[in-house]
Amino acid sequence: MTRTLPTTNFDILFTSDLHGAIRPIHYNTNAYRHAGLALLASLIQQERERSPELLLVDNGDLLQGSPLASYAASHGSKDGIHPFINVLNELGYDAAVMGNHEFNYGQDLLHDAVRSSSFPWLSANIVKQEEHPIAPGGTGTPAFGPPYLIKKLSSGVKIALLGATTHYIPNWEHPKNIEGLHFLDALETIRTWVHYIRQNEQPDVLVVSYHGGFECDLTTGEPAERLTGENQAYAICREIDGIDVLLTGHQHRQLTAEIHGVTVIQPGFNGSGLGHVSVQLEQSPSGEWSIKDKKAQLLMLDEYPDLKPNPVVIKVTEELEASAQQWLDQPIGEVAGDGDLSISSATQLRLQAHPFIDFVHEVQLEATGAQISNTAMLSEEARGFGSQITVRDVLSNFIYPNTLTVLELSGEDIREALEQTARYFELEPSGKVIVNPAYIQPKPQHYNYDMWAGIEYELDISQPVGRRVVKLECEGKPLEMDGTYAVVMNSYRAAGGGDYAMYPGKKVLHEGATDMAALVEDYIRRHQPLQVREVHNWKVTS
Repeated sequence: MTRTLPTTNFDILFTSDLHGAIRPIHYNTNAYRHAGLALLASLIQQERERSPELLLVDNGDLLQGSPLASYAASHGSKDGIHPFINVLNELGYDAAVMGNHEFNYGQDLLHDAVRSSSFPWLSANIVKQEEHPIAPGGTGTPAFGPPYLIKKLSSGVKIALLGATTHYIPNWEHPKNIEGLHFLDALETIRTWVHYIRQNEQPDVLVVSYHGGFECDLTTGEPAERLTGENQAYAICREIDGIDVLLTGHQHRQLTAEIHGVTVIQPGFNGSGLGHVSVQLEQSPSGEWSIKDKKAQLLMLDEYPDLKPNPVVIKVTEELEASAQQWLDQPIGEVAGDGDLSISSATQLRLQAHPFIDFVHEVQLEATGAQISNTAMLSEEARGFGSQITVRDVLSNFIYPNTLTVLELSGEDIREALEQTARYFELEPSGKVIVNPAYIQPKPQHYNYDMWAGIEYELDISQPVGRRVVKLECEGKPLEMDGTYAVVMNSYRAAGGGDYAMYPGKKVLHEGATDMAALVEDYIRRHQPLQVREVHNWKVTS
């Protein structure tokens, strides 16, 4: 008679890319939105009732991304604990991983968040610069806490959780926000620590939580993007032995898969869903546990229309929400006469010059004294300004705390940048201009399309890629290819973000310290009422 071996189960739950989405509110309008951590917390509570010994992890990009996050960063809290950390503490998170947006408000806020957490922040590849590379595992001393944690279940099952973060952060973040830190290659650091953990801890299950995404097609393994190192999840699965489960994020995708024996999952963004991985283990006669089965599942809130927000999360953030709402509703200015700075269509805005984008250029040019400006529409939900403007309106349109940088560029650099921007479009056989699918999948990247002021130009999408700039002038004369110009843009773009390879290494003429939302608010207050201009300096044709 065959003896049945003992089995046990445990679950992993994780959030990722919450971006300050705590309460179920669309802050642009204050309408109810069926998303956010308060709702996910109700799912977490349900799962705890079914599986008391679960592993609960946040995979990064928690502290930035919503007006509530902006208020929390600028006004703090009475007890010195970041209000979002209060929520995670109440929910009993086991660990959190650093996301790239955790650094946006500077290290003081981040260190305060880490110190007030009742759980560790894991990121094995973000190390203290002065101590690199002396540390266990030979990779450097992690700057914010241990590289991994061990959790033992009542059954005796031993789980190891290793954290890592995309090492591409220095290409985006303002240098002052990452001073004293060194960002090691995530793939190589994970490889080193997985080997170390397997040899020294001998866990029954090894989980990696990586704030990064997939650089290759999950089915074919073919590259799905330019291989910069920003995303390395496919290589992690393919090249590193010993990983059982890989939790991912950063790309805002919804996916589950099995890649080279590794169970992978990514749960979307803005609190739209919860990642769930169930693991079943079997115990041998000698007492050793081995994995019998693994299954990844997305618990998306759309599938739970009747779910109610967790009352604990609502209570913990009640005072913060009331103060934030009062702050957001502060009037700061108005638009003159019949002027219109509203945005009715993001698509149309990117096809020809628009008054709202011209307003952004005015802010950037005045703040820096540059000759030429480029900017992007940062959110598909941005609606510009109505006749009355509040703090809410500003933060709804300027969702990232980007600062401004002025680079010295040649006319040829500007032409190359416009050709890169023109890649955003494709032409259907019918002649209709559409968005290049590469800017939609695997992750929407509409923010990598730039619009310019201080020059006159035309992009003809019927022409081959690389030859679409059919007009490029400054004050009615052809732009001088060997001439030099002072060009202002956001700090993300100046670092080459969005594949603008012509920018890194160029002479920096000005580097601002004030984020764009603050610059916009100040400009509005000082230029009352706002005058609206008709602009026609560029267009897209086919």
